[in-house]
Amino acid sequence: MKNVVVIGGGIIGLSSAFYLQQSGCKVTVIDKDNFENNCSYGNAGYVCPSHFIPLAAPGIIWQGFKWMFNSKSPFYVKPSLNKNLIGWGLNFAKSATNKNVIKSAIPLRDISLLSQHEFEEWSKIPDFNFAYEHKGMLEVFQTEKVAEHAHHTVEKAKELGLDVSLLNYEELQALESQTKINAIGAIKFDCDAHVYPDKLMDGLKKLLIANGVEFKYGETVQSFEKSNGAVTKVITKENAYPADDVVIATGSWSKEIAELAGAKISLMPGRGYSLTLEDSDYKLNHPMILAEGRVAITPMDGNKIRFGGTMEVVPTTAKPQYERINGVLNAVKDFLPEFQIEKPAEKDIWYGYRPCSADGLPYIGKIKKYKNVVVATGHSMMGLSLGPGTGKLVSEIINEVPTSIEIKAFEVERF
Repeated sequence: MKNVVVIGGGIIGLSSAFYLQQSGCKVTVIDKDNFENNCSYGNAGYVCPSHFIPLAAPGIIWQGFKWMFNSKSPFYVKPSLNKNLIGWGLNFAKSATNKNVIKSAIPLRDISLLSQHEFEEWSKIPDFNFAYEHKGMLEVFQTEKVAEHAHHTVEKAKELGLDVSLLNYEELQALESQTKINAIGAIKFDCDAHVYPDKLMDGLKKLLIANGVEFKYGETVQSFEKSNGAVTKVITKENAYPADDVVIATGSWSKEIAELAGAKISLMPGRGYSLTLEDSDYKLNHPMILAEGRVAITPMDGNKIRFGGTMEVVPTTAKPQYERINGVLNAVKDFLPEFQIEKPAEKDIWYGYRPCSADGLPYIGKIKKYKNVVVATGHSMMGLSLGPGTGKLVSEIINEVPTSIEIKAFEVERF
């Protein structure tokens, strides 16, 4: 029986633990916190094959410069002479091309569809209810410029075999008849689904514990013991864990942990914010992206609605800028004028760090220096969506069986 140590208790780490345990491995999961303070909890809950365009796309850099000094803007890079940021920024700039968008579409589609299939399998597991709903998603737009881009997106999505259509204003409003929408149309991605992240994470944790996976709370990995081209132990301040294989799935902290094993990955944290109305008077039938506002809205688990957005490329030590939630709320009021939501107290604003690769594709695979170390990170805003698919791939890599999809595009040390 293989003894696998998974470092990281977010959706990628727990999904990896799930498939490894199912394959007959003995699994220990180590987390620097309490398995709850991570980005897998506060996100929009999308399971979204629609997201086949990577973060590194043409125009994003110029747009970032324009937004840099606006505290309510949806995208922000904190200027710094930090060498990690400079290296990542140069790689990001090189990747923000049409060529990158074209070559990324199929790998992103394939891992998204794999992951969605696994979510559907999970939803059949007894006593594992995470409010999975396959209702589609609306990407709503207000301007002719974005409408033109939407036409191209729909064409490309259809080429990729995704179930998608373009709606005019009347068709959009008919789908959401209980609230006025200030827009001219929308893309309807029938291929998309959503979950309630809090329920997903709590339920997955319980399922893993019931199946014998060990959880180690509040331990930070400090080093690795190595021998004969392999990592043999994972060392924390408190303990040393023998390992036949190691999975590094520590989200925005993965760069530092991978460096302990001699691997360099181009990664920066992208901080996002969200707020959740627990028992909302406002109603939406479908998850919705407000295109020009870059805001995600998800009705989930009954009467809850979650609003999320912004991408701040900042170190994990940077102080949160809670005023950024104003940009989210302003966009909501602009698109949904009946949604009059006041800025909540800071304690009610969630924030978390998404691990952003330099080209918008995740890093999934073995590192070069040690034969038994697998990295799974860099999913940007799609960590939850790609969690089960990534976990399945990690298990296949460790068990040395053919992977469910081609993974060359996700090579860990590609920069």
